[in-house]
Amino acid sequence: MKKGEIDFITLGCSKNLVDAERVMRQLEAAGWKCVHDAEEPKGEICVINTCGFIGDAKEESINMILQMAERKKKGKLRKLIVMGCLSERYRAELEEELPEVDEYYGKFDFMKMIEGVGQPTPNNVLRPSTGRPIEQSSSPLKGREYCSSSERKLTTPGHYAYLKISEGCNRMCSYCAIPLITGRHTSRPKEEILDEVRWLVSQGVKELNVIAQDLSSYGMDLKDENERTKEEGRGRHLLPELIDEMAQIEGVEWIRLHYAYPTDFPEELLDVMAKHANVCKYLDIALQHCTDHMLGLMRRHITRAEQDALIHKIREKVPGICIRTTLLVGHPGETEEDFEELKKWVREMRFERMGCFAYSDEEGTYANRHYKDDIPQEVKDARAAELMAIQQEISGELMQRFVGRTEKVIIDRKEGEYFIGRTQYDSPEVDCEVLISTKGQGTQYKEGEFYSVKITKAEEFDLYGEIC
Repeated sequence: MKKGEIDFITLGCSKNLVDAERVMRQLEAAGWKCVHDAEEPKGEICVINTCGFIGDAKEESINMILQMAERKKKGKLRKLIVMGCLSERYRAELEEELPEVDEYYGKFDFMKMIEGVGQPTPNNVLRPSTGRPIEQSSSPLKGREYCSSSERKLTTPGHYAYLKISEGCNRMCSYCAIPLITGRHTSRPKEEILDEVRWLVSQGVKELNVIAQDLSSYGMDLKDENERTKEEGRGRHLLPELIDEMAQIEGVEWIRLHYAYPTDFPEELLDVMAKHANVCKYLDIALQHCTDHMLGLMRRHITRAEQDALIHKIREKVPGICIRTTLLVGHPGETEEDFEELKKWVREMRFERMGCFAYSDEEGTYANRHYKDDIPQEVKDARAAELMAIQQEISGELMQRFVGRTEKVIIDRKEGEYFIGRTQYDSPEVDCEVLISTKGQGTQYKEGEFYSVKITKAEEFDLYGEIC
């Protein structure tokens, strides 16, 4: 057991990761050493940042808590802390069932952890870089605590970071538990976000992966100063304005957008994407299904015709864009006819990147309360596998377009005989990669730098190339 050391284990999405990075930075300012996702945790305190999105994620979080509780029982851990989505939603149940955990924090009170763990040494409560004590944010989070500092302990490679611009979601799709966990959509003030971008750039970050549960709604909850929106008593779409200003900050090389929503999509954003070379031709927009029958059952508030029109407009206004989407199969009410139409639609749309999930019946959701989960799990899994097999074929065909082209590539790491990089069309950890041989002059290349790479070979989910 290492005294003065805290292990952080982050489960779930990149939005959880940003929360962990914020609290780690403040704990290190208080004198602790924080280690993230160590292969073998050895700290005297362990903080598990949980996910509660679907059944498998909840099970993974519970298993990790039990694993660390066993370590505590053996005297290898002094204190066990749980934070994040699972404890936000099930705190009372967890406190009763898992008393081995010393402290529970949710999605919005985790900064109290700094007071809870105290300091390993006295009189060390100021941030070394600023000399300022921890403050509350000006962000209107309806009483939620949110650290105003732009500073985080980055756990990603130094050249890229995730940038969370809002929390929560108002959409209330039938299958989704996120609004039950995170509450209503709450945007961070634009200037606060831009300050964080400037700080990230000062730390060497070149690539910003902008994330939120719902990018499309950014700014709608912020009161705008112009008279029209003042009279209406609501804000307006601010995502295009935010990205436009972000793109003009010196040192920002790439901006990539994740988790837009198709309904009420801010189409002015497409003009911004076309205008700035450093806004990647990449958009992650979850579409879930295609038939009007299923879109209605899922409470997506959009029709097939409207959804298709949006996809065509995105591709028309931003030529060459990579659209990443997520589909959901096995939702209550999905017929064989719905699934056959979905397969046909996927073949027609030819998405550059696609993921597919089987429906998980989550307690408290609209689907859980109003529909019967009557599609067998084996049918759900078979549909998901069939859809991904179609996508693998499509991806293999689309990737061939890159052969012979020269692309701007950032090097993420060295792995065996290859440097591993990405194009603007690929998000870290989830998308395709570019493999560049280390033979010859390859050893001179550096991680975190951009290079022009000629693509020489393409597979379904990877490219191979040579640095020009």
